[in-house]
Amino acid sequence: MCNLYRMTSNADAIRQLFGTALGTVDLGGANLPPFEGIYPDYEAPVLVSEEPGARLAMMRWGWPPFGEVKRPITNVRNLASPMWRSALRDPSRRCLVPVTAFCEYGAAPDPVTKRKRQHWFALESGEPFAFAGIWRPVEEGARFAFLTCEPNALVGAVHPKAMPVMLTGKRLGEWLRADWGVAERLVGPFPDAAMVELPITPAADAREAQPGLFG
Repeated sequence: MCNLYRMTSNADAIRQLFGTALGTVDLGGANLPPFEGIYPDYEAPVLVSEEPGARLAMMRWGWPPFGEVKRPITNVRNLASPMWRSALRDPSRRCLVPVTAFCEYGAAPDPVTKRKRQHWFALESGEPFAFAGIWRPVEEGARFAFLTCEPNALVGAVHPKAMPVMLTGKRLGEWLRADWGVAERLVGPFPDAAMVELPITPAADAREAQPGLFG
C-alpha cells in the first residue's frame, strides 16, 4: 500500500497539465506550496468535477473509519465492497489526487538507518499525474482515499501486493465524468515503461509513514 507521496508542482502547473483533459481548472485563488511529504491524515490538493471543468480543493487523506475499522482508510482495494459502491458509481464523488512521486517501503531495512528503505516512483517524463480517488464530505471537512491495484513489475519488485491506480491524459477526464462501466476499466497497473524509480535522496520527513488499511 502507498502511505507517502509528494506533490511539488505548483497550482499553475496543475492547471496547465490537467486542464488539457479536464477543461477549465478552478484553482480558487490557490498558490500551492510544495508538498514534499504527504502522509495519512495530512491535507493535500485534490481535484473534483465542477462544470465546465474541475475545481481544486484541499482535503484530508483518510476515509473515515467505519464498523470495526478504527483508523482512517487510505487505500481502497476491494471495489466490490458495499462500502465503496455509492462513491465509485457517482462521478461527483470521484476525485483526482495530483502527485509528482510516490513511495513504497522495501522489505529489508537500510543498512545505515536501520529503517525500511524508501523507494520513490515517478513518471519518466517528470510530469505530475493523478491517483484515482474517491472523496466524502464529513462534519470537519472533506476526506479522500485512492484506489490501488495489482502492481506492475517495477513497483512489484519492491511492493508485490499493490500499487496506486495512476491516471494521465484523457483518463483523467474519464475518471471524473464517465459512468462506472467505463471508469472501472481504468483500474489497473500503470505501464512500466512510462515510469522510473528515482535515485535515493534523504526523506523530506524522517518519521515512518503511518500504516493504512485496505477497504
